[in-house]
Amino acid sequence: MKEAEIRRLSAANLLCVFSVILTAVVPPFFWDGFTVLGTHLAWLCVCSVCVSTLNIILHLVLKPNLSPKRISFAHKISRFLKCCVYFFMSCILFHAIIVLYGAPLIESVTETFLFAVLLSTFTTLQCLCMLGPNIQAWIRVFSKNGATSIWESNLQITTICSIFGAWFGAFPIPLDWDRPWQVWPISCSLGATFGYVAGLIIAPLWIHWNRKQLTYKSR
Repeated sequence: MKEAEIRRLSAANLLCVFSVILTAVVPPFFWDGFTVLGTHLAWLCVCSVCVSTLNIILHLVLKPNLSPKRISFAHKISRFLKCCVYFFMSCILFHAIIVLYGAPLIESVTETFLFAVLLSTFTTLQCLCMLGPNIQAWIRVFSKNGATSIWESNLQITTICSIFGAWFGAFPIPLDWDRPWQVWPISCSLGATFGYVAGLIIAPLWIHWNRKQLTYKSR
């Protein structure tokens, strides 16, 4: 395993971490009263847009999963439209799952959907950038020993950390603490964000630590 590739991955992940931090630090300079808790819905939109944009740019620049085959322009357009549809379907699916786990069905629809968009940004968007709209490739990557590169291992770790972070973030909501961050869906979205950031930091360290044991086979 090349150290240069691990350094590229680490640099990309650090940029993603800084982008999340900047979504909380930069907007207050241009938006009076902007805070992560006070204007949480606005922050969800800003965070989703910034992380999505950076992930797409990094994918286009670094090309971690570049196919050796030449792809026609029509195929690229078709692939892009499929990715858009998959992302929207992911938002709807996450919204439904969140409601099934206890989120309000009718009340707070906007809050729930924006939280679903954030989760899709941390998980589905990365899959689309790395693997494209290929469900079989997604199943392969998230199966046991399914990763074929350090980028796919990174995808596994960040996705799982984001989902578990959102899940753990739900625990404080029913507690009678009357804290502002217990309002739906603040603790869950912050949990997902912290999980995503933790995954970005943990993944390169774990890959570097286990680089001698990791053997990737092309499939």
